[in-house]
Amino acid sequence: MNFVLSILFSSFAVIVVVLIPWIGVGAFDLRILFGIIIPYAAMLTFFVGIVVRVIDWSRSPVPFRIPTTAGQEWSFPWIKSNPIDNPKGTGGVVIRMIFEVLTFRSLFRNTRLEYRRVDGVPKIDYEWEKWLWVAALVFHYSFLVIFLRHFRFFTEPVPGFVTLLQNLDGFMQMGAAPFNGFGLPGVYLTDMLLMAAVTWLLLRRILYSQIRYVSLPADYFPLLLIIALGFSGMLMRYLFRVDVTAVKELAIGLFKFSPVSPEGIGVIFYIHLFILCVLIAYFPFSKLMHLAGIFLSPTRNLSNNSRFVRHVNPWNYPVQTHTYDEYEDEFRDKMIEAGLPVEKEAESTVETEEKE
Repeated sequence: MNFVLSILFSSFAVIVVVLIPWIGVGAFDLRILFGIIIPYAAMLTFFVGIVVRVIDWSRSPVPFRIPTTAGQEWSFPWIKSNPIDNPKGTGGVVIRMIFEVLTFRSLFRNTRLEYRRVDGVPKIDYEWEKWLWVAALVFHYSFLVIFLRHFRFFTEPVPGFVTLLQNLDGFMQMGAAPFNGFGLPGVYLTDMLLMAAVTWLLLRRILYSQIRYVSLPADYFPLLLIIALGFSGMLMRYLFRVDVTAVKELAIGLFKFSPVSPEGIGVIFYIHLFILCVLIAYFPFSKLMHLAGIFLSPTRNLSNNSRFVRHVNPWNYPVQTHTYDEYEDEFRDKMIEAGLPVEKEAESTVETEEKE
């Protein structure tokens, strides 16, 4: 599919996602549907979908060791090996997975092929994709902080670590500046970083021809959905006021399985919540499942011990074999006659030599 059509299709899908709660709550007052039923359905789809996919992945047999190696394999004691990038045991695999999950180690080493012309001569070069690594790191950790900050809506009293995160994240205070008769709330740094990072990830797919060529609507849709989610959240915090007390009442009711649908929250909140529900329900069926897939990837979670451990394919069916010993027993006389070397001389020749 042409990349323009892919972007238009994904953008149209996101616009529809925004319009559904806008019309449903704003025109028909379907607060129970969008505030209670859809969030529960999305969470059920999320958990069931993840469990089904993880079980399906876990059933896939991996008879051979296929870890991605980026260093010297363990061999002789006098040859220095790389125990993290080419682990030979479980300890190295654990350390490697920790670096992979927390610092995106493999992405840090990623390169992109570049085709350039130098003085009119075509040249193929490789460029380190450091900005992709930075954007991915900023995006994931900003999303994590925002997710933890939202715990203040689900708990009473608010945990201490949530308050600490809010204070650290919102140190850029702009409360003195009046807006519509109110002081602006503290600006959260992660809000800005998240939007900047996800915008770069989207622009990267559009600007780089190699990435644009392989990008599908399934690549653009989650990025645009996350942008819409972040934008609607920032609108609620910095522009359109919502009843935070009513929002917390709704959130705690959902969390305790005693849902209520308070009035006066505002349509913008239901738009934000519905976008989140779509993202949660879409998660198990998308590429976002790398969150769980990284732990089941045989290129990451296996040690490279093929040199000293024999791995046998467990689903190999029995086949008729003809060993070399059997081959030599069948053709030994002819091999000797042709002057070919044999491992065991013909019996008649051996007996003659013993008699002599």
